[in-house]
Order: sequence, then structure tokens, then C-alpha cells
Amino acid sequence: MKKIIKSLISSFTSKQVAIPKDYGNCVNNNLSDFEKIIGYTFKDVSILKIALTHTSCYYRNGDLSGAVSEYERMEFLGDSVLGFVTAEYIFSKYPNKKEGFLSKLKSQVVSENYLSVKAKAIHLGDYIILGDDELKDKGNNKKSILSNMMESVICAIYFDGGLRVAKKFIIEHVLTGYSEELNSDVHINYKSKLQEYCQSKYKKLPEYIVTSTEGPDHKKVFSVDVYINNDAVGSGQGFTKKTAEQNAAKNGCKHVDI
Repeated sequence: MKKIIKSLISSFTSKQVAIPKDYGNCVNNNLSDFEKIIGYTFKDVSILKIALTHTSCYYRNGDLSGAVSEYERMEFLGDSVLGFVTAEYIFSKYPNKKEGFLSKLKSQVVSENYLSVKAKAIHLGDYIILGDDELKDKGNNKKSILSNMMESVICAIYFDGGLRVAKKFIIEHVLTGYSEELNSDVHINYKSKLQEYCQSKYKKLPEYIVTSTEGPDHKKVFSVDVYINNDAVGSGQGFTKKTAEQNAAKNGCKHVDI
């Protein structure tokens, strides 16, 4: 396992990844503070810097200008590590629960909403490196960016310290207190709630339609309407289609009084 991790780190750090020279384009550029918060000191802090460098840093006139946004690739792998550790954790914790319960719980824990709350708990937004436009737009407080960065940081910890250390971080900073947090109003899945209502009353699913998409690639705003029996019952916006649909569903639930 150690040989595999070392090989991954060597391959990863040898890439020509362009970290912006103005590192510090964030609220707090002292990464030792962040390491104290998460309880892990990186052997190679450059991996953490790359993980915290948002795609918006590379945009020039709306293009990536040939630069590699490694953060997005790290987000992809971090998502898989998070999913595995979460699945293993709840599988062991609930030995008598069926697959349906485990799948639903896992989806809640790895959701954008929940991860953004956990990201705020470790002050992750203070250390995200953003492009000027995204910084002005308070991107360090956006749920989509915070949740994605949480996954990227998990990948960085996995690369630098291995699965055991990444698992420790996930248990301490993602899974701790999940039960209380998920029972709060902010984590209600309005899409599921509206879907259950429609299936029960009309034997059909609500329909979501994207009405507009505005803004550059790194900060698009989606507008979505939700329909029940061809009648619009709610609208919502978000930086992802998923968030916009969730907000539309929330308004749809209010409209049908559920």
C-alpha cells in the first residue's frame, strides 16, 4: 500500500500544475492554521495548495488557457474515498438495517448540503484559493464550492498520508455528529418529499425544467421550474442543477401545503 501511495504522489507532484503566483487570494493563506484545525500536517503541502486552488483561478477571458485544474480531478477521487469510508462506516454501525436505509443515509452524508455544513465547521472557506471574480462573488461561502473542496481536501490527505489518515479525517470531520445534523431542517430532501406526494396522489413524478442558465462556466446560475400535472408549482435557483431543483421542490412543497 505504501509503495502505491508513494507512486501516486510522485506521479501527481511531477505534473505541470499551475498554482497561481498570488497564492493568498483567500481569507487566510496560513495553511499551518488549517492543518491544526483538521489535525493533520502534510508532508508535501503543495498537494494541499493544489487541492485548494479553485478552477476560477485559471480562467482568463472565459477560457482555461491550457492550464490544468487538478482540483476537479482531486474532487473526483475524493468523492470516491468519501463514499467508500462512509459506506463502510454505516455498514458496520447498522448491522440490522437493509440496503435501502444504508443507501439513503449514505446519499445524505455525501450530499452537497451536508458537506458544505461540515466544510464550514473546519473554516474551509477561509483557505480556498479563488479567482478574482469568484472571490468578489463570495465563492468561499457557496455550498457547491465548499462541498467540492471538501472532497478535494480528502483526496489531498489520501495522497499525502494514505487511506488510514483520510479515513480518520472523514470520521472526525464528516461523520461525527451526522445524525443530529441530518435531522435538522436544512437537510430535508424536498425533492424526495414532493416526489412521494406526487406518487401517492397522482401516481406520477413531478417534472423539473431548466428555464435559464446564466453566467460563465465557473459560476453558472441555473433556474428551474417544477411541474405537477403540467402546472408550475415552484421555481428555484442554484449554482448546480441539483441545488436549483431542490429549491424549486421546496417552493413546490409550500405550494401544495406539505
